[in-house]
Amino acid sequence: MMIVVGYTADPFGHAALEHGIAEAKLRGTGLLVINATSGESYVDARFAGESEVQDVAARLAECGVVYELRQPVGVDPADELLAASERSDAQLLVVGIRHRNPVGKLLLGSVAQKLILECPKPVLAVKPEEM
Repeated sequence: MMIVVGYTADPFGHAALEHGIAEAKLRGTGLLVINATSGESYVDARFAGESEVQDVAARLAECGVVYELRQPVGVDPADELLAASERSDAQLLVVGIRHRNPVGKLLLGSVAQKLILECPKPVLAVKPEEM
């Protein structure tokens, strides 16, 4: 069994990672951490760079849970997380959420909203403690 974590290179992704680690330890499962981009990795601030990936891998290695870290490029991040959540061994999806105003939601859509509404498994939506 595993916990799927939607990781972004920001405080929201860090919160999702930490909560995902806690859930994996609690449930005795592994983690599948996904940091996806639609292909604009050079301008997508949420796509982790090499040093960030190394930091995440180090954090995962030190926490003591089995993990897999993926960085697919050229995919819709929400669709990638939904596909991972549909696996039979997925128990939970953990995502970071941010406050957005109504105009921001209208113009840009909401990945978190899509995940919460369409995910076939339970979704844990978290935010950083201090923002």
